[in-house]
Amino acid sequence: MEIRGAVGSADGTRDRALTPLRMIRGVVCLMVLVISAFIMLVYFGFVSAVILRFFSIHWSRKATSFFFGAWLALWPFLFEKINKTKVIFSGETIPGKERVLLIANHRTEVDWMYLWDLAWRKGSLGYIKYVLKSTLMKLPVFGWAFHILEFISVERRWEVDELSMRQMLSSFKDPQDPLWLALFPEGTDFTEQKCMRSQKYASENGLPILKNVLVPKTKGFYACLEDLRGSLDAVYDVTIGYKPRCPSLLDNVFGVNPSEVHMHVRRLALDEIPTSEEKVAAWLMNTFQLKDQLLANFYLQGHFPNQGTEGDLSTLKSFVNVLAVILLISMCTFFTFCSSSWFKVYVSLVCCYLSSATYFNVRPIPLLG
Repeated sequence: MEIRGAVGSADGTRDRALTPLRMIRGVVCLMVLVISAFIMLVYFGFVSAVILRFFSIHWSRKATSFFFGAWLALWPFLFEKINKTKVIFSGETIPGKERVLLIANHRTEVDWMYLWDLAWRKGSLGYIKYVLKSTLMKLPVFGWAFHILEFISVERRWEVDELSMRQMLSSFKDPQDPLWLALFPEGTDFTEQKCMRSQKYASENGLPILKNVLVPKTKGFYACLEDLRGSLDAVYDVTIGYKPRCPSLLDNVFGVNPSEVHMHVRRLALDEIPTSEEKVAAWLMNTFQLKDQLLANFYLQGHFPNQGTEGDLSTLKSFVNVLAVILLISMCTFFTFCSSSWFKVYVSLVCCYLSSATYFNVRPIPLLG
């Protein structure tokens, strides 16, 4: 039986065995990531994204991106240095320090995590934001982080999402704030069943039949483009492929899969993209047709064209960042559990605030406007 999204192992890529050592290592890494996320949120996220925001949204975002960029960098370190997953970039090179809208295919539940590998190489890891389903905001600890990092949550029903999405987009227009806004126009990850439903919809509506991607949804992309067009430098079209197969979150944590992640990048100038919603819908459909063909070739050949546009992750830079984060987290953990009760009171109050702020989706308004 053919598994769509799997690449043959003639080149040596295959699933790694889930050994006891990999399992223990994965559990330890996951515990470190969860504990460090909690400490970062309580001590640094609250100060940078809440207290500082009362005085300046711009400097609040700068501080938040600094601290959480350091924490997010733990994930590429896990993927590339601990799990030995090879991340291969192809296509065009992304200049650093651009404000971009990034669209990608949604192969699996962890696609968005591998975009961190690209963002870190470009010095934009702390500035990346996602459009993601609202249920993820309910995750313990990580939901708070998504709120602090200003991810846009959606119910995937436009009549419900439009107002809140445009309110968030309006706050991203300042050209002084670096921005990587990433969304997955398919709206959900790819499965065989979803593909068949998508093909049926395409057939009934006179659209191209796609085999490796789903029919993209237009309204969210058009809203992002319409509201931010004047402050963006470019749109980046990223196509993601995995070898030997698409991973799950636990595959990533335990390091059993994937062996390789391939990302093909295409830079699109804003003046190449139409302005009317109808023409944008046709343009996006054509873009996903190209993705479909690109992925079909990838599954046959095992690679995208023009490989090697980005270098490997710096081991020294990664290691120094991990040591700095662990040292910081260790100090804060000590103060929390081994110091005066005031630290425990502070942590409890911050947890209450983050829980309510995330649930009601509220953020401080600067006192001076």
